[in-house]
Amino acid sequence: MTITGDAVVTTPPSAQLPETTVIRSWKTPIALAIFSVLFGVLLLAAPRTGETTFHLSTAADVLQLPEILAPVMPTAWVTLVIGILLTAAAAYFVRAFGRAPLWIVAAYIIVVVVGFLTWAAAGGTVPIAGLLAGSLGLAVPLIYGALAGVIGERAGVVNIAIEGQLLAGAFTAALVASLTGQPILGLLAAAVAGMLVAFVLAAFAIKYLVDQVIVGVVLNVLVAGLTSFLFSQVLQPNAATLNTPPRFDRIPIPILSEIPVLGPVLFRQTIIVYLMYIAVALVWVGMFKTRWGLRLRAVGEHPQAADTVGIKVNATRFWNVILAGAIAGIGGTVFTIGNGIAFNKEMTAGAGFIALAAVIFGQWDPIKATLAALLFGFASSLQNTLSVIGSPVPSEFMLMLPYLVTIFVVAGVVGKSRAPAADGVAYVKG
Repeated sequence: MTITGDAVVTTPPSAQLPETTVIRSWKTPIALAIFSVLFGVLLLAAPRTGETTFHLSTAADVLQLPEILAPVMPTAWVTLVIGILLTAAAAYFVRAFGRAPLWIVAAYIIVVVVGFLTWAAAGGTVPIAGLLAGSLGLAVPLIYGALAGVIGERAGVVNIAIEGQLLAGAFTAALVASLTGQPILGLLAAAVAGMLVAFVLAAFAIKYLVDQVIVGVVLNVLVAGLTSFLFSQVLQPNAATLNTPPRFDRIPIPILSEIPVLGPVLFRQTIIVYLMYIAVALVWVGMFKTRWGLRLRAVGEHPQAADTVGIKVNATRFWNVILAGAIAGIGGTVFTIGNGIAFNKEMTAGAGFIALAAVIFGQWDPIKATLAALLFGFASSLQNTLSVIGSPVPSEFMLMLPYLVTIFVVAGVVGKSRAPAADGVAYVKG
């Protein structure tokens, strides 16, 4: 109510601004605090002496960077203190704004990993360039799978069958490339194989309204069984002809490949990796800057509204699931022609499910999902590196490391993450 001269003006309740409620998610600071405590207990229970050497350059680099010598326990304790400060910062942001920003989580992971590496490699040498190159190599199929998952779920279809699409792509690429001697033909065949698996998913989930998760699980089992049977009955007896795939050559990009540390990692790669860079950029631009992306997100968020403005909901979903299958199929080539490795039974080893975790961690955003896939790839590469340098960490824990990281980021860090509103919901017109 306001008084102007002799007039009294009453503000109606409908004109008053409603109070906003801030929903706080404490999962991130709690998870970071738990890991800080565990790291601190590790340092107290198993102190180590000496120095750790971080080797930054490779022998082929034109510019050789000096090695970094880090005293083990002082470095580890300093990183722990920084991690505790970042945990406190995460708690402050949650209290003030409702959630912790992603950069705090990223900084915490980097700092604690440096401290853990220093402790684990005491007296040894950590090849940073090799560690990062391995991370990218292991992350490439995850990134392709995550892009497929983002496209499918943004369109409203849960693509549990990413694992099957990766496996079909790996099998087909090895077979076709072995027969023709042309890895590029294997790449194209892998895309077609992924599309065929996605076609079955789309037909049953969209046309016949079968539960999408059930269809995806069945397809994973079907592809695993079919490729294992064909491997035993066809590929293995004729391995010289049918299962000796050539590999793509590495193509260094002039100037960029000479950048210290990152140059050899990012720009001395095969065509599969360069296609991945292009795919990530195209999917992000297309999803958020084009008419195609607007229609894609509309059918995943509110299919009824999209239908009223003339968008063919089921057709849009169908063709985008097929596109996602092609991308995932190309990702499967990394397991065979990407590295010149013969196909083997179930060689994708759950990569499709980790890609799904990257989709959730990345909040259904192509760039964030890519970063999440890189994190999982780094966890796998770290496992391999620690095994090579003779880390005191038990080998059983090393094998669990990628999956522990997956659980940590999805259950403990992501916080409240909302999927597209119509994700997994079949649409029936009228």
